[in-house]
Amino acid sequence: MNPGASRGPDFVEFVILIALIISMVALSIDAMLPALPVIAADLGVTRINDSQYVISVFFAGMALGQLFFGPLSDSIGRRPAIISGLVVFCAGCVLSLLATDFTQMLLGRFLQGLGASGPRIVSIALVRDRYRGREMARVMSFVMTVFILVPVFAPALGQGILLAADWRFIFATFLVMALLTGLWFWKRQPETLTHENRNAFSFAKLVIDIRVILRIRAALGYTLTMGFTFGAFLGYLSSSQQIFQVQYRLFELFPLYFGILACAIGFASLVNARLVMRFGMRRLSRLALLTISALSFLFLVVVLLFEGHPHLNLLMLYLLVVFFCFGILFGNLNAMAMEPLGHMAGLGSAVIGSISTLISVVFGVVVAGAYDNTVLPLVLGFAVLGLAGVLTMRWTETGAAPEN
Repeated sequence: MNPGASRGPDFVEFVILIALIISMVALSIDAMLPALPVIAADLGVTRINDSQYVISVFFAGMALGQLFFGPLSDSIGRRPAIISGLVVFCAGCVLSLLATDFTQMLLGRFLQGLGASGPRIVSIALVRDRYRGREMARVMSFVMTVFILVPVFAPALGQGILLAADWRFIFATFLVMALLTGLWFWKRQPETLTHENRNAFSFAKLVIDIRVILRIRAALGYTLTMGFTFGAFLGYLSSSQQIFQVQYRLFELFPLYFGILACAIGFASLVNARLVMRFGMRRLSRLALLTISALSFLFLVVVLLFEGHPHLNLLMLYLLVVFFCFGILFGNLNAMAMEPLGHMAGLGSAVIGSISTLISVVFGVVVAGAYDNTVLPLVLGFAVLGLAGVLTMRWTETGAAPEN
């Protein structure tokens, strides 16, 4: 533990608090999925695919917010940055809750993403302030376990609210959760960044530092690879409700199938923790990307044979393998992008997160927007973006030192 940090809540309370803060992002995305068609109908959306913007706009706000809140927390401290983010998130919740048209809804969702990015990224810096080495790894292991579990249950929460009340109560739930978490944080968690360790915020310096980071081949290459990879995944997130609830007519069973696929990602994260020490991040990531791309090109043949509507069991088997590969990639790609940035880890994390998310939003919107009541656009997106990831990773590692 860092002796310079102020005394705060004990270990268990601290882990629960940080887990709640970080899990708000996953909850704000996945609990919305069952409500997309209801929101679209209520707010007069004529093009059904436009309902997907409720998800993608949230990510756009997150992308911009990460770049702002990370450096801001190094200047004004962790507490003000996290609380400011929660305030923006709550404002977005209120705007969406009271939305009378789709434009107001999207503005509210953008503010939610912008605000959620602050607590999401700054809370990790707060953990780093308070703990070191194995203690920090222990905290993050518990926190990420909760983070992995949220997507399994969040759609069921949204579905349950819809069965009992109006879709606006989903935003009311987000609002109450953010207010209670913020109050708990404000009451119990002291500032962890001492005044002598703070850096003055400067846009000019921020631009210079970003340029320095993007000139590092490994940081840039793995960030682009993350953008392609997560772009395919965002395409799935945005169109999953239409695929399962509408195309396959699963209706209230949608959260169950969504949760099963989320479990594949969580299981892969646990497997990766064991395999990475033996095979290394690069080898596992290359294999995962090749598997996603090759399997998707093969599955395209199946999709075409079934005229875009393969049997649900075949689709689930394919997606379970693909999502297992995503679980391998998410942690490894971020770690590899951060590897050369130890001297500027805080800003590096913000830049990598922001740029990879912006890239993923662009490709995710393209993949999901092409949905045509078949899974062809999704599988094609996995195939093409997986191949783009393979080629980008190969470019990144050209001339790189051999992996240990």
